[in-house]
Amino acid sequence: MTGGHLPPAPTDHYTPLPDARLVSTQALLTARENLTDTIEARAMMCVHGGAGFGKTMAVTSCLRALEPTEDIRRITFHARATTRAVRHELHTALDLPGPPPRYASEFDHLLKTALATHPRTLVLDEAQWLQSDQLEYVRYLWDDPYTQLAAIFVGGEGCHQALTREPMLSSRIFIWQRFTRLTPNEILQTIPLYHPIWADADPDHITYADSRAAHGNFRNWARLTTLTHTALKRTGRTRVDQEVLRWVFSKLTSPH
Repeated sequence: MTGGHLPPAPTDHYTPLPDARLVSTQALLTARENLTDTIEARAMMCVHGGAGFGKTMAVTSCLRALEPTEDIRRITFHARATTRAVRHELHTALDLPGPPPRYASEFDHLLKTALATHPRTLVLDEAQWLQSDQLEYVRYLWDDPYTQLAAIFVGGEGCHQALTREPMLSSRIFIWQRFTRLTPNEILQTIPLYHPIWADADPDHITYADSRAAHGNFRNWARLTTLTHTALKRTGRTRVDQEVLRWVFSKLTSPH
């Protein structure tokens, strides 16, 4: 697990591609509204969907705009965690002084006291890794009448199922938002704004690239765009064409 403040803006994109822009898709605009409403209500929200659909990027970019007036802390899970580990990550993420308490009761008292001092938003990224005990622990902290906590669960496949298996938690979720693949129409609206190499590209080439390689997945588009940018630089070409795309597809295909 890793915890703390929101990461810097350049890390929002899957690859460090010059001139890549954050595009305000409908999903991102909806997330901005939902996050604002959830935080104002000091409530809980779940953002879920398949890998690469832009959940974390949308949530992080929207919350970063709120950081000047909201204390936002994030924990990212990379594997199954214990409740003890969650306590320790919260201790770190909240910048609490001194060593972590040895006993659970002391630790819980410390965390609840800290969360009661002023409003905070806690982002739990890759929340599909959380098990019943850890989900219940977050609910326990949020339910305390003195804590001023908004909780945002962000997760891939399995996150929605994990939360709905916990009736006491799922009944308290204020807003559910599911991220899905970009539709063909959204692709033609979004990708030309994402990077200059697509701004004057033939729409048929964009559709072709999506149907062959990206499949409405923003992470796939980031990888595809980086390789296309490399191909244009190497060949000296100024516009995307079928030959450039075929070279890119050859790099994206897994060898047998």
